[in-house]
Amino acid sequence: MFTIIILFLVILSVLVFVHELGHFVAARRAGMRVDEFGFGFPPRALGVTKDPKTGTWRFVGAKTNRRPRTIYSINWIPLGGFVRIKGEDGAGRTAEDSFANKSGLARIVVLSAGVIMNFLLAWVIFAVVFMIGAPQAVDSDEQVSGDTFVQIGRIVPDSPAEEMGIRIGDTILGLHVEDNKWLRTRSISDVQEYIGERQGEEAKLLIQRGDEQLPLVGTPRSEYPEDEGALGVELVRTSVTSYPWYEAIWRGLMTVFMLIGAILAAFGNLIKMLFTTGSAPADIAGPVGIAFYTKQVADLGFTYVLQFAAILSVNLGIINILPIPALDGGRVVFVLIEMIKGSPVSQRFEQATHSIGFVLLLLLMAVITFYDFIRFDILGRFL
Repeated sequence: MFTIIILFLVILSVLVFVHELGHFVAARRAGMRVDEFGFGFPPRALGVTKDPKTGTWRFVGAKTNRRPRTIYSINWIPLGGFVRIKGEDGAGRTAEDSFANKSGLARIVVLSAGVIMNFLLAWVIFAVVFMIGAPQAVDSDEQVSGDTFVQIGRIVPDSPAEEMGIRIGDTILGLHVEDNKWLRTRSISDVQEYIGERQGEEAKLLIQRGDEQLPLVGTPRSEYPEDEGALGVELVRTSVTSYPWYEAIWRGLMTVFMLIGAILAAFGNLIKMLFTTGSAPADIAGPVGIAFYTKQVADLGFTYVLQFAAILSVNLGIINILPIPALDGGRVVFVLIEMIKGSPVSQRFEQATHSIGFVLLLLLMAVITFYDFIRFDILGRFL
């Protein structure tokens, strides 16, 4: 458990750090002064500044806030990073190196740079995955050069598969037919026929999960919704394929675009459900849920961890660019309003809006975390 928590913190920290690095680089290139660029969140553990004349680095104290040069800091709470840009609170509009003094377009670029960096990071990760090779879905009749496998693509909640302990990404290696005799799984139809013959009876599957082989036992349903199946899983035929670097780069980019489209569609479905049914999809997860999924992904192998990190990076980018107060997208909206009306929005009103938005986001996170504890039985697992 401790190792998974560390892995979760590392992934989250890298994603947030890369996001803030985008803001930092864009602000510097726009001529804005960056007061501090920190890894982790305060309180500060260590800080340094660079003398532009001598090129030497000097340590600064934990409470030093005002410096003519940028403070590069390492902070005690290892959850990403932050950037403090001069004038980002609207003050100092007359200063040439202030955020508030720059054009609306320059400020939008700086505010959007973190999101762009998250998308670029996901692109790089997917390209690496395509180069080293990872399981990919192939058509049932498609000819491939390597071996093919039958993997779990989706699990229906409260289904026999979930009760058996089957997870998304598991590979079905064999089907138990009699004492100490297993039938090697060669196609999706093999699994479907096996499960169909054992509705209401015990079925035993040999599962490959990472480096482990697990025999899992359950009872397929004899009555079930047509779109769920007796076991409650979606089966996918996969093959481990690697590509040359130039093709991997292109496939990585296309994967990012397809993922952005899928996530936006999911957000649209979320909003629709909130207004029509008053409820949210059951698969929404907060930090606790993501940490739980990190454990499952880590069990599957390194390439799955990389893909999971890329998916989280795209999610982080999309969430931040949404026009919600306190997020980058909400700040972009205020810059656009200023550009349209020709004068700045009242700083008191903007700051109050961001503060209210921040509090609402915290409340939403608290609610999601509460349901994460219930859904994943976190207290039960610890006890």
